Amino acid sequence: MEINNNKRLFRFEAMLPDSEVASIEYRWLKGSMVLMHTFIPVSARGSGIGELLVTHVLDHVRAHNLKIIVYCSYLQHYLATHEGYTDLVATNSAS
Repeated sequence: MEINNNKRLFRFEAMLPDSEVASIEYRWLKGSMVLMHTFIPVSARGSGIGELLVTHVLDHVRAHNLKIIVYCSYLQHYLATHEGYTDLVATNSAS
């Protein structure tokens, strides 16, 4: 599955076979990527798309030496259960 960073809309997008889009919205705050919301269409929930999207975004963050601030509850849960990404969280962040 191809995942693209749509910088114009501030979101990472994965086009699904039925032409729906799964996405993670972000904003910028003092050099940190603020992860706002994860959207997975109802038809794709439970299929692993969310985890693929999250790992892509977190790997992108790591590859670009960024830090994250997490407002999205799905991402907060993911980070709580995948300790390998906790170093990406900015100190004094909202998570």
